[in-house]
Amino acid sequence: MFMGEYEHTLDTKGRVIIPAKFRDELGDRFVVTKGLDNCLFLYPMNEWEQIEQKLRSLPFNRSDARAFARFFFSGACECEVDKQGRVLLPANLRRYADLDKEVVIIGVLTRVEIWNKENWEKYSRETREEYEEIAEKIVDIEFSL
Repeated sequence: MFMGEYEHTLDTKGRVIIPAKFRDELGDRFVVTKGLDNCLFLYPMNEWEQIEQKLRSLPFNRSDARAFARFFFSGACECEVDKQGRVLLPANLRRYADLDKEVVIIGVLTRVEIWNKENWEKYSRETREEYEEIAEKIVDIEFSL
């Protein structure tokens, strides 16, 4: 399971260090694709295969299913971590997620997300205000501190 939040910097070639904790779970090869909310999604190969199977089962005759599959798969690429723990993010994916210099890498259960730092901070501020309301609607567990 992926969890945690880490700040890193893209180098001039578009490489970013993947936190060691995430590298262990992602494995030597993993898939990076366009995510929702203007970030990138990183999936270990076994998780990607499960997603691929689910998307294969979507009805081909539905335009929304075709549109989502096109969007999701057209941006996907298989990546590897180099000996320094970095991954080269393709230029088209960096443009999509507005990744320039400062990034935030977060763990979200079965995937890792890479965000432009400013976009992440804005998203976090906006979502924080709705956090309790969202939890009441979708989470059937009791939080105790």
